[in-house]
Amino acid sequence: MLLLDRVLRTVVAAGTLDVTWPDGRTVRYGTPGTGPAAAIRVRDAATARRVALNPSLAFGEAWMDGAIDTVGDSTLYDVLDLLMRNLAKGRMPWHARAAERVARWFRRLQQRNPARRARRNVAHHYDLSGRLYSLFLDRDRQYSCAYFPTGNETLEQAQVAKKRHIAAKLCLDRPGLRVLDIGSGWGGLALTLAAEYGADVTGITLSEEQFRESNARAEAAGLSHRVRFLLRDYRSVTDRFDRIVSVGMFEHVGIVHYDTFFRTVSRCLAPDGVALIHAIGRPDGPGVTNAWLRKYIFPGGYTPALSEVLPPIERSGLLVTDIEILRLHYAETLRHWRERFARNRDAVAALYDERFCRMWEFYLTACELTFRHQGHMVWQAQLAHRAAAVPLTRDYISRAEAEAAARTAAQSPVSTGT
Repeated sequence: MLLLDRVLRTVVAAGTLDVTWPDGRTVRYGTPGTGPAAAIRVRDAATARRVALNPSLAFGEAWMDGAIDTVGDSTLYDVLDLLMRNLAKGRMPWHARAAERVARWFRRLQQRNPARRARRNVAHHYDLSGRLYSLFLDRDRQYSCAYFPTGNETLEQAQVAKKRHIAAKLCLDRPGLRVLDIGSGWGGLALTLAAEYGADVTGITLSEEQFRESNARAEAAGLSHRVRFLLRDYRSVTDRFDRIVSVGMFEHVGIVHYDTFFRTVSRCLAPDGVALIHAIGRPDGPGVTNAWLRKYIFPGGYTPALSEVLPPIERSGLLVTDIEILRLHYAETLRHWRERFARNRDAVAALYDERFCRMWEFYLTACELTFRHQGHMVWQAQLAHRAAAVPLTRDYISRAEAEAAARTAAQSPVSTGT
């Protein structure tokens, strides 16, 4: 307990954290009135020792097991908000900084994702019960950052706006364009591009659950003639496409495969084609994936700095025609997911168990606060072979979004009076 006491005295400066130790003592860390307040209890000395020695992994594990829990009115959000605000100011104990430096030596090995391992990693997260995702995602099951033009949108509205924003950047200026969707999820984007923009879409995924569900959705929507989903690794694609899109998949590629990924995009993109890659990034240079997140949520996953992404794009021969940074959009998306998960917690517990619920609560909360306090963001990179493949100025993006919204309004029964 002595070591964790020292760690907390180092980390907690702004705000206060009340810790009830296994012997019943309560100690306050930090400075009252300088930030948020929270309170926890630590079940036993072994938990305190594990958390002190390896906080990036053991704190989340202790929460999952109930060995660390909140006290009184405090919530997990309060605790992580307090800790991550302080960590964002560099208040990390020396041994944790040393462990992160050591982890960098092994990150290329950890992110080595050949096809077989990539499929296993995807199954770990995405082949869970489809009902789980329906309990906290929007109706279209968009499991990626939404887009909040004003910040006041509902989750459903923001996910529709995200699809329109991406479609606008793809320059879908005529029907019949062949589109490749790398990492097509439950099919919502591909189905939208086919139904609303007249595209012919091929979606690829490594998730058997998503493969079955997305094809069933295409059949139910009467779009099987324009949309098909394949259980396929991106490296095996050889066809040529007019447009290529990838949303929320690049985080699973692994840094050692970035050259292969962008060479594949370059090879499969038509000479006058346009590609759009949407992924999470970090603002402070290359880093490592949090040990808990890597073990329990996204094995093989990594959110890169743009300094790690742009060189392989350049080596592929592709041109970057536009980059946009979405800053707090994912924090708001995760807030909606976290709140919906909480409202449906009993249903999740019926599917799995209490430890699973605590694991996902920790995942959703920690990720939201990472975007709020530690600068993580989403980047969208538009790519092409030719500089003239997209319009000269960015005005076309908002214009295409407005046109898509107008088409939807015109088709609405409310707008036609029916």
